[in-house]
Amino acid sequence: MVASLFSLRKIRLFLEKEIFILPSRTIAFFFCLSLLVLPLFIQDPYLLRIIILSSIFAIFAASWDLLSGFTGQMNFGHALFFGVAAYTSAILNLRLGLPPWMTIPIGALAAVIAGLVIGIPCLRLRGPYLALATLAFPIILMGIVFTLPNITGGELGVSGIKPLASSRIASYYICVILMIGLGLVMWKIGDSKTGIIFHAIREDEVAVRASGINTTRYKLLAFSLSGFFAGLSGGLYTHFIRIAGPSTLEVSLSFQAIIWAIFGGVVTIYGPITGVFVLYPLMEFLRILPEIRTLLFGLIVIIILLFMPEGLTTWIRDRMEEECPRCKVRNVAWRKTCRICFAEMGKKKTEGGENGV
Repeated sequence: MVASLFSLRKIRLFLEKEIFILPSRTIAFFFCLSLLVLPLFIQDPYLLRIIILSSIFAIFAASWDLLSGFTGQMNFGHALFFGVAAYTSAILNLRLGLPPWMTIPIGALAAVIAGLVIGIPCLRLRGPYLALATLAFPIILMGIVFTLPNITGGELGVSGIKPLASSRIASYYICVILMIGLGLVMWKIGDSKTGIIFHAIREDEVAVRASGINTTRYKLLAFSLSGFFAGLSGGLYTHFIRIAGPSTLEVSLSFQAIIWAIFGGVVTIYGPITGVFVLYPLMEFLRILPEIRTLLFGLIVIIILLFMPEGLTTWIRDRMEEECPRCKVRNVAWRKTCRICFAEMGKKKTEGGENGV
């Protein structure tokens, strides 16, 4: 009894000091909680399917942000990681009979190898040259898929794969819990020392190299980590859909990840996740207007980015929170002093107002 009360007290203190301390964290907490309890009230298969696919693509979009958003290594061929893991998981399950809990991690490791294959020859490239080089790899792999139909199924893909779980609700919880857990891991990586180095490489790689940091190693690490998380999403996708086809390597999937990330807000991890959970269900809803579905989707994205150029979540966060000018810790916007260093908040805004800015 005493132990349980002590555990509850620790949980309460954690929620007060780590979660409810900032509005953005509070919103994220209740969003995740609502996803976890949703099947208790709604068990519509179509709605569960939308959220399952949103969770899978959220991992995929966040993995793009971990590479391109944090390090600035623009990747236009991110579908390569997704497709490599999807085909690897499908073939291992179909040919060797391995269960999903084995094929998905192995497929993710295959995606890590693909990340190294891309990263090593592209290390010296910058900007649009790097983007075009990464764009070529999934196209090359798609050509290999078409030339080996006995193994890859050619244009039809690999079908007859074992399902992710025995029921739709079980698949739902697997995907949602993994999305929340992997999203938290990626956010922690971005907030760690490694993430700070990723930021520095994006801002000025020459200065980082001059300070004695091996930028080559960290860029390869970014490609590998991004490939691993994208590979997990590819394995989950192929076992849920129960087919691995050329669509998992299409260029449009790579650009879809970029749209989700930019719409939600790059260099945040939770921004791309939000972008997926807003845009993917929106596209499903717009199926009632098939003739103008794509046009409406494009207009909505353009309007949002026109008024929120840094992304939806960044725009909302900046109106609820403010960064301390001294210690750079985020606080609620209505605080007068920082919760960490007690520096005065809102000083820049006040000075700007006085100067008529």
